[in-house]
Amino acid sequence: MMQPAVQKILVVGGNGFVGSAVCRTALARGMQVASISASGRPWQTPKGHTPGWVHKVEWHQGDALKPETYAHLLPGVTAVVHTIGTLFEKSGYKSAVKDGSVPRLASSLAANVVGSARSANPLEKEEKRREGTYATINRDTALTVCEAFINSKPEIEVNGPRAFIYLSAEDCGRPVIPAGYIETKREAEAGIERMTSANPNYRGVYIRPSLIYHPHFRPIISPIAALLDLSATIHAKAPEGFPTPSAVLRTLGGLLPRPARPDLTPDSPLHALARSLTIPPIHVDHVAEAVCIAADNARSDVRGAYGVAEMRELIGWYQKGQKTDAAHV
Repeated sequence: MMQPAVQKILVVGGNGFVGSAVCRTALARGMQVASISASGRPWQTPKGHTPGWVHKVEWHQGDALKPETYAHLLPGVTAVVHTIGTLFEKSGYKSAVKDGSVPRLASSLAANVVGSARSANPLEKEEKRREGTYATINRDTALTVCEAFINSKPEIEVNGPRAFIYLSAEDCGRPVIPAGYIETKREAEAGIERMTSANPNYRGVYIRPSLIYHPHFRPIISPIAALLDLSATIHAKAPEGFPTPSAVLRTLGGLLPRPARPDLTPDSPLHALARSLTIPPIHVDHVAEAVCIAADNARSDVRGAYGVAEMRELIGWYQKGQKTDAAHV
């Protein structure tokens, strides 16, 4: 009887915030790990340190939109994890979060919110082209990698369909985050599902976290995460029928016109804002654990969309005194 091959995953964006957590968790679970990114540089902590586990990852330079730069890696992996994406089309917020600069983060958020409307300014269009649009980064990179993965010829025998895992998101950011963010995430999910469902040797998994935090690597996010976690706890314990802020927002949202793209965003921005008050934030290590369980070839039952509540159930975590299904009150 043939011995099962050691599982190996390819992480697209493995030197990023979520990607690095996936790499670290996969190694801890006995998987082999390769990463591609634009720079190809190994991950470092915000202070420039290189943990020991980093040396166990194969770091490669590659462009997700150019399969020829990473196609040679695909036949030797049992799963692919796509973690690259952008919350805003103007990317300055990423360096502000990484550096922990509150003034720069506030300035970047204000610029993105104000500038989210379509602009005829050629300078702004050129800036978006250079930095990358929602469609390019959130959708097109994922669809390109998925297509290349499905077209590759596996060199190792796997027990079950190979997984393509896409880091998507809960729809709880509008209107602070422009609708284009979640719309392109949902478009990517739909495109991946069409490709994987047409081939029984592959399965699509869509990980939908809320606000992702880490107290050491993203300390600037921790106060926001603490407030949202408190809000989710209060809402979960509120008596049925009590006029919570979330309930009020949903009522007001029902009075607004239908969204322009109901297939992607089925309800109003106020509904999304209401969800942000009831869905708790999630630690990046919990996201990574859910991703690695989904990548396991023995878990062919894991497919489709996994929100925060489903991720917690998948990893066997629940809040003390609260059932897992209470996260979506």
